[in-house]
Amino acid sequence: MAVRGTVPEVIWARPERTGRGPKPAYTRDDIAAAAVRIADARGLDAVSMRHVAAELGCGTMSLYNYVPRKEDLYELMMDAVSAEHELWEPGGDWRSDLRRVAHQTRALMRRHPWVPRLMSPVYGFSPHALRYLEHCLACLDPLDLPYGTKLELIATLNGVVTTYVGNELDTAERVRALPWSEDEENAVRIAYLAGRIASGAYPRMAAAFQEDAGPIDLEAVFERVLDRVLDGFAPARDDR
Repeated sequence: MAVRGTVPEVIWARPERTGRGPKPAYTRDDIAAAAVRIADARGLDAVSMRHVAAELGCGTMSLYNYVPRKEDLYELMMDAVSAEHELWEPGGDWRSDLRRVAHQTRALMRRHPWVPRLMSPVYGFSPHALRYLEHCLACLDPLDLPYGTKLELIATLNGVVTTYVGNELDTAERVRALPWSEDEENAVRIAYLAGRIASGAYPRMAAAFQEDAGPIDLEAVFERVLDRVLDGFAPARDDR
C-alpha cells in the first residue's frame, strides 16, 4: 500500500470526508477562506499550515487530516478566488465577452495580489476553475475556430492579464517602499532620460519621444493590448 505523498493525487478526487467517524470540524471552504484571508492581509509567504491552523483555532497537525500538502492548500485558495468570477449569459459578441472576462480577471487579481504568483495550469482544473473555463468557451461559441485554438486564446488572454497586473502590483509595491514620493522619483528619472536622449546616441528613442512624450495612459495601453490579442485570433472574415 502506497504511503500518502509518495504517489501523485488530486485533492478534488479525494472525498472531503469518508462518512465514518464524527463530522469534521472544518470544511475545505473554511480552510481555503482562512488561507485567503492570510494571503490578502500579509502576502502569500505568510500562508503556512501553522498560520492557517491558528486562524482556524486548531492544531497544525490536525490540519493535515484535511489538506495533506501545502500545494493542496494553494489549490484550495485558487479555487476559492475562482468562485468570484461572475458567470453571465454570453451576449453573442465574443470580443465584448472576452474583454469583460479580462477586466474581471484584472479586478480579481487586484483584490488578491498574491494570485499572479499562483497562476499555473496545475491549479486550473478545480471545480470553480472548470466552471470559469467552460464559461469562457461559451463566450467563444460565435467564434468559428477549433476548441484547441479557443483554449489557446483563453490561456493567452489570462497570461497577458497576469503579466500586466503583476507589473502593476510590483510597481505599486516598489513605490510604497520609496523613501521619497513617486513624483520626486519620476522627476529625477525623466531628467536623466531626457539628457541621455538629447545626447544623440539614441536617435530612434528620440524619435519615439518626439511622437509621444507621455505620460503613458496605462488604461489605454491595457485596452490596446486586449485588442491585439483578440485580433490575433479573429478569422479574416470576422468584422469588428
